[in-house]
Amino acid sequence: MNHPSRPSAPRTALISAIALAAVLTACSAPGESDSDTQSDSGPIKIAVVNARSGQLSSLGEWEYKGAKLAIDEWNKKGGIAGRKIEMKSFDDQGDPTTGTNLARKIDSENYIAMIGTAESAVTIAMAPVLRQAQIPNIASGQADGLVDLGSPFLFLNGPTSTTYDSTLAKYLVENKGYKKIAMITNNGSFGKGEHDAFAKAAKDLGVTPVTDQVVTTDQKDFSAALTTIRAKKPQAIFIGSEEVEAGLIVKQARDLGITVPFAGAAPQGTPVFIDTAGKEAAEGTIVSSPYLSNDISPAAQKFAAAYKAAYEEEAELHGAKAYDGTNILLTALKNSDVATGKELADAIRATTYDGLLGQFKYGPDGVGITETTIGVIQDGKLVEQK
Repeated sequence: MNHPSRPSAPRTALISAIALAAVLTACSAPGESDSDTQSDSGPIKIAVVNARSGQLSSLGEWEYKGAKLAIDEWNKKGGIAGRKIEMKSFDDQGDPTTGTNLARKIDSENYIAMIGTAESAVTIAMAPVLRQAQIPNIASGQADGLVDLGSPFLFLNGPTSTTYDSTLAKYLVENKGYKKIAMITNNGSFGKGEHDAFAKAAKDLGVTPVTDQVVTTDQKDFSAALTTIRAKKPQAIFIGSEEVEAGLIVKQARDLGITVPFAGAAPQGTPVFIDTAGKEAAEGTIVSSPYLSNDISPAAQKFAAAYKAAYEEEAELHGAKAYDGTNILLTALKNSDVATGKELADAIRATTYDGLLGQFKYGPDGVGITETTIGVIQDGKLVEQK
């Protein structure tokens, strides 16, 4: 019987090298290669995750443009330590499952930080993956459920629902003297957060809603809930819903003959809300917001001018929030010599930043700003109430 001859030493070494390379390749994370690995040279990779399609796509567009504007400004000045900042946009479609899959993707592709999302439910779904991967996330949602997660890697670039709605409730009850307030909110993470925050704030002021209507996030016909509200004859109606749905609710309320003012938080201060409701129907809506208009400060005027030059459209709150959040992240990266993981999270927490929404100073809960202002929609514009 003939046996194959033993390979020569050089051939044995070659086979071993090939086998070792195969093992190392097999151990690599999906989507990861030598060129993907974040090092101390080359581009600094930042992910921007938001809805870029679907009903919430307007939020994603505003967020993307605000973040991109900040990054473009830094890159024009040389980036950070001579390194270019590389931003990539991912579409979560407003869906928590899609968002969770994207969290795994940006981890496998070695992004060191994430801007977004503007949708509280999606951010909440992504948070455990980002926490395990130690990827700092500066998000634009406002649901108190974001804070309840207790993640040291999650930061907000605006106030929570508690801040928005306690300020709003105080204005309605103490300034306007309203005692009969109705509520209509949706059953999503944002709506639930708004519902609980406003109901508590009103209760603390001695007011119990005359009716508390809850609708679904995909509902289109609100006649039943609005008919119940109309029968209670409220002096004002609190609305806790995203832009498009809130606009439809207000439009249908006016068609049913409901004339009292609506009151809400960030979504009700956007052009999408006004356009969906209609300028006449939106008139008189009371809004709690940290960024009422592009004229609130010289910094806001400068930002708005740059935004208009870049995108040929007017800036608004969500773009301003993303601009602030991105600048906070980039400042932390600069101050920490482009740290990653926990060191970067600690650097964000240590960053004090004078932004468009106010002065940010993060506490252990990841909240950096805790004030809003009251405005009213007049002639299609949000005007501050003195």
